[in-house]
Amino acid sequence: MTIIESSVWIDAIRGVKNTQTVWLDAHVGDGDLGLTDLILCETLQGLRDDSFHREVRAQLLHFQVFESCGVDLALESAQNFRTLRKKGITIRGTIDCVTATFCIRGGHSLLHNDRDFDPFEKYLGLSVIHP
Repeated sequence: MTIIESSVWIDAIRGVKNTQTVWLDAHVGDGDLGLTDLILCETLQGLRDDSFHREVRAQLLHFQVFESCGVDLALESAQNFRTLRKKGITIRGTIDCVTATFCIRGGHSLLHNDRDFDPFEKYLGLSVIHP
């Protein structure tokens, strides 16, 4: 399963063409794409127009949406944050930490456009799609 991170969904919604959105467009029908509940929240919360919000929400709910946290994953995410912090790397967002840990733990690949995931790939084994 490839998890599509909110940075890619937001670019796609805005009509931004980059390597990640082109990859997403090419693979959207594959049936092996998903997102987490937190990515769903992060993607939808910025949509101001109610009608557009409903449309995007319906489209995103066609993909598999995983519940992404719980006590065990929260503890593991905090440990991953601390591991990177000890290397002098500070991750800017808790959701990014949880998303990366969810993917690592579940053996999922991640498609993203956010530099905060790079240390997870380099030091913690996150599988990243590089289009």
